[in-house]
Amino acid sequence: MFAIELNQVAVRQGGIEILAPISTGIERGSVTAIIGPNGAGKTTLLKAILGLISCAGSIRFYSREGKLLRRRPVIGYVPQRLDFDRGLPMTVRDLMSMGMQRLPVWCGISKQSDSLARRELKRVEAEGLMDRPLGKLSGGEFQRVQLALALQIEPDIVLLDEPVSGVDVAGEHLFCDLLQSVKDESRLTLVMVSHDLSVVSNHATHAVCLNHGLIAAGPVSSVLTPDVLSCMFGPHTMVAEVPGLSAHVHECSHEHHHHHHPHP
Repeated sequence: MFAIELNQVAVRQGGIEILAPISTGIERGSVTAIIGPNGAGKTTLLKAILGLISCAGSIRFYSREGKLLRRRPVIGYVPQRLDFDRGLPMTVRDLMSMGMQRLPVWCGISKQSDSLARRELKRVEAEGLMDRPLGKLSGGEFQRVQLALALQIEPDIVLLDEPVSGVDVAGEHLFCDLLQSVKDESRLTLVMVSHDLSVVSNHATHAVCLNHGLIAAGPVSSVLTPDVLSCMFGPHTMVAEVPGLSAHVHECSHEHHHHHHPHP
């Protein structure tokens, strides 16, 4: 069963094709990684799913019961970067409360907002950051706060753009483990853009492989093959860090560009 179904989704900007037509599905309850080289269209696809950019084709969403939805479901989003003035006198508590109350936070934070903020931060093991200034957070801490923000709206789907980029190895493992526990607890569908094959092989259940168009899609174990990786990253890609794959992959030829379309 799909949570998201893409049918000939394509993006053109300024007369240039950024993303060739893609038809595939995101399995409901999966952790699906969108992978590919720089400029392959990964973030573009994420933005199309979010409705932030216009696209050709159709994007359909399904409920947790498998019914076609007439409108976009509640989607949480964790961007790769969130630019802000690091000298801003704002705490994590302030940031978490901004979207939960009508009055500006400088008029005071309601008990309800404070309680909800604490609850969501606790889910991502960041309750101790409540009073920390945003500018004092490490990369991994800020990613956990952004995840708490995304979960605050009680989403059905969470999209993450390079969620462990700039995070140290310990923070990367913590974040990925948190994602898994949150997904299991809330029956979420997670979609993450990632260039890190070890993260994908260890934490994703499914993968959508792009290089301007769709190269392959399906369960990680069947998709992350030397041929597919070669088609995405070039004939000399090193894949030794991915369990079960040979250290070198072979040159990509046209017959390897099969589009695997999972069926609901």
